[in-house]
Amino acid sequence: MTPRSVRIVAMADTHGYHHELRVPEGDIVIHAGDLTQRGSRQAVAEVAQFLGALPHRHKIVVAGNHDFLFQEEPQVARALMKSHGLIYLEDAGALVEGLNIWGSPWQPWFHDWAFNLRRGPDIDAKWQLIPHGVDVLVTHGPPEGMGDACSDGHVGCADLLRHLDRVKPRLHLFGHIHEDRGEWRHGSTRVINVSTSECTLPCTLIDLTA
Repeated sequence: MTPRSVRIVAMADTHGYHHELRVPEGDIVIHAGDLTQRGSRQAVAEVAQFLGALPHRHKIVVAGNHDFLFQEEPQVARALMKSHGLIYLEDAGALVEGLNIWGSPWQPWFHDWAFNLRRGPDIDAKWQLIPHGVDVLVTHGPPEGMGDACSDGHVGCADLLRHLDRVKPRLHLFGHIHEDRGEWRHGSTRVINVSTSECTLPCTLIDLTA
């Protein structure tokens, strides 16, 4: 097959302010979590409706630490995603536009929020699920040392960084840390904090060859 460019529109940390987004054209929309403030049914339904109405062919969602419904009532949250044509990934993958995409919502324990796991064996068990052959890895939180600086210090996950070395995805997208949006290079992987910081920052547009 002839290689072709796939346009990925990435965002995170919209926290219910999604209607303020200016979403560029593209093939795939990826939301890397924190769709809401507290993850109520109504809030999740509203953002699902918004994302589902976007003209992009595919929309992929990973939950974040504010999105409690996905952890406390996962069947309800998943049904809302499905009803609006969204692909929800929680330690799962999807083949979209020729790209293998894997999504996971976990982060090292961060205050008293959803999808918290202790550093070490607890969170490492989730990263071990990431298979080889992933093109695009979507997590809510950052790896250690890239896009992870905030008022609490550097809060990225060392275990996730180690699994980046193992899997070597072409692209790693995440949010969670509003203050450290940007792009880094880790070996062959483009590492991008795509936080929109409650929609005060624009979506990230990425061209990737499939």
